[in-house]
Amino acid sequence: MNKLGVMQGRLLPKYHGRYQAHPVGYWQDEFEIAHTLGLELIEFIFDHEQAESNPLLHETGLTAIQTVSEQTKVEVKTICADYFMEAPIHHSVQELAIQSSQMLQKLLRNAKKIGVTDIVIPCVDQSSLKNEADVLSFLRNIRPAKDVAENLGINLALETDLPPRAFREFLATLDSKIFTVNYDTGNSAALGYDPLEELAAYGDRISDIHLKDRPKGGSSVPLGTGDADFQAFFAALAQVGYDGPLIMQAYRDDEGIQVFRRQLAWLRPRLTEWEEQKKSIPEHKEDVQ
Repeated sequence: MNKLGVMQGRLLPKYHGRYQAHPVGYWQDEFEIAHTLGLELIEFIFDHEQAESNPLLHETGLTAIQTVSEQTKVEVKTICADYFMEAPIHHSVQELAIQSSQMLQKLLRNAKKIGVTDIVIPCVDQSSLKNEADVLSFLRNIRPAKDVAENLGINLALETDLPPRAFREFLATLDSKIFTVNYDTGNSAALGYDPLEELAAYGDRISDIHLKDRPKGGSSVPLGTGDADFQAFFAALAQVGYDGPLIMQAYRDDEGIQVFRRQLAWLRPRLTEWEEQKKSIPEHKEDVQ
């Protein structure tokens, strides 16, 4: 059964009014809350702002993460590296791109110490791969981190706004199974993409899923109120045989917990239905092409 988790900070008051951020100074409080809600995972955030304050960069911080995880039985298996939205691997200034690559290598080595399986690299919004120059720069600058990731066995899960076929071709160009897909239900809905087409293109490469809802062309809304077709998505996902984490990156307000509870209550029966769908799929099926 897939483990269900939450994006860091969703169960806490906003950090400095930011919609999504690592909650410096009170991040540990969220683990016990997650446990009481029956969640098994927290996807840790690694921000560009105050990066040096993030426990992922320090031995004492890594120990603190392990300790609170053991105490609450809430694991950290994935990292959302929003750092690379502000400082993209394909930055137009090569010196800054190299610095970002070096930071990713450090993050990979530290992540291995706490059992992380995936680091999500966002290539959306200001870090979108907008043209061939961006793609070539990414391919060039990601190589050192790719080698580290392959040696450590940690997926580099890419979140992009590329159309399905273009994303599949990009994965083929990267030419390594260490590059996987972070699939975001809300972002795909906002872009007007068809989940059936997306999962047909790269469903077998998905290693991390963000559950979110957005209207087409709009921003985050409570689960079930936007244009994300969760029924079609979960039906297609059942065919893929996905066994990775499900991370609720759902709509939040200033306070956090109550709006999350409502969305969790909405989601659980749909996950139960999905589990039943998976049982009906023959084990020896052809991979989705």
